[in-house]
Amino acid sequence: MEERDRVLKGLRPQIPTARVLPGMTPEETFQNSTIRPIAKLQNDLLIAVFRNYARKHKNVFYDLSIEKRLDYIENAIHKDMKFRNSLKGIIIGQFTLEEYQAYTENSSALNKRMMNIVKERLKSNLQLLEYARVS
Repeated sequence: MEERDRVLKGLRPQIPTARVLPGMTPEETFQNSTIRPIAKLQNDLLIAVFRNYARKHKNVFYDLSIEKRLDYIENAIHKDMKFRNSLKGIIIGQFTLEEYQAYTENSSALNKRMMNIVKERLKSNLQLLEYARVS
């Protein structure tokens, strides 16, 4: 499994602003060293999954104002457990075995961080979601 772990880490983009500094909590360290790079790597897939979610929910997302679209993203992630679990799987599936072990030790707090990052990533890609309208 070492080969898998090496390849996974090699795929991840570098994020200069995602620094790991002395004094950070283990959750902050994990967020910056693992979750943020994986979310960036998986960005296109996260957008495609959200587009599919919107399509399966009658495309109402595309008829909303920008503010309501932001709320829609927030509600989809927080209230739709099936969708939330799908998003978590997209991130967790890119963990190394060591990272997964660290994740299981504090999954509740890390899930909150993970979903906040995914939510912000989708919100920041609102324009890409606009052009994805399927009638």
